[in-house]
Amino acid sequence: MKMMTNLFSVFDPASSIFNLSLNWLSTFIGLLMIPSMYWFMPSRYHIIWNNILSTLHKEFKTLLGNPNQKGTTLIFISLFSLILFNNFLGLFPYIFTSSSHLVLTLTLALPLWLTFMIYGWINHTQHMFTHLVPQGTPSVLMPFMVCIETISNIIRPGTLAVRLTANMIAGHLLMTLLGNTGPSLASSIVMILLVVQIALLMLESAVAIIQSYVFAVLTTLYSSEVI
Repeated sequence: MKMMTNLFSVFDPASSIFNLSLNWLSTFIGLLMIPSMYWFMPSRYHIIWNNILSTLHKEFKTLLGNPNQKGTTLIFISLFSLILFNNFLGLFPYIFTSSSHLVLTLTLALPLWLTFMIYGWINHTQHMFTHLVPQGTPSVLMPFMVCIETISNIIRPGTLAVRLTANMIAGHLLMTLLGNTGPSLASSIVMILLVVQIALLMLESAVAIIQSYVFAVLTTLYSSEVI
């Protein structure tokens, strides 16, 4: 029990200097990494980031499928950027990983889902009812399908939040476990451990990108059902 307490203590909100809580500071440090928008010639980093955002804009626009809702993709691009910054900052040593906590992920998922539901049920009530029964469902199964679709709709913000949190916690825990075994190993095995840790760090970098993309895409798909 003590070992598990120490293991999960890396996720405890306990970072402070002069009694000032610094837990969520990493959430805003990403703003310092954004390139200046007032350069006469944009940097390579700026060009690459603009290409990424324009690609996401085209993809989200395709997923939404409604040309009348202009500017909607900006919400999901901003969401992707915020989660990506937090995920990457969590890979640095001694930085509180805010995206590994349900407090942040639920704060992102729940208001968006709730807004989509309120908008859909007020403005497109009949359309929302038709979504409860998939096309081609036999009449006998319709009551069961309504219950299943309702439950799957209600748990959407929870699954969004838990998916991001679990993926960020899993990799960090594995790296922490391997890192804690380093002092007790022989020098020859430590070299292997370093290679494994570097490989895990690269994997976590990929997970950071994929999870932020998945979160933004799923939110876009949920919104496309009500627009």
